[in-house]
Amino acid sequence: VVMGTVAVDSQGRRIGKGGGFSDLELALATEAGLVGPDTIITTTVHETQVLGEGEAIPTVAHDVGVHLIVTPTQILRAPPPAQTLRCKASIFWEELTAEKIASIPLLQRLRPSSQT
Repeated sequence: VVMGTVAVDSQGRRIGKGGGFSDLELALATEAGLVGPDTIITTTVHETQVLGEGEAIPTVAHDVGVHLIVTPTQILRAPPPAQTLRCKASIFWEELTAEKIASIPLLQRLRPSSQT
């Protein structure tokens, strides 16, 4: 899986354009059984988008990290501790607004009855 990224740190923590849409798409694919713990998650960025050592991107519960960071000149592998970000790809219904659910038909169909 290739995820869009605005910036990424050396641990594989990434930030996209905001809104958690990439994380949500991965959670939907996980729920559908299309991806799993062995799926490699990659991003392609320019070197200037990779934070320096010691700099970290803050994460929240729904954030998914990457295994590989591909730049024009190198391929970086995130260390195993970042796996915790990737193992929890699931839909956090309590974080989704009614507007976001309404705008994504698949979410409307999957929404648990407790979320209506």
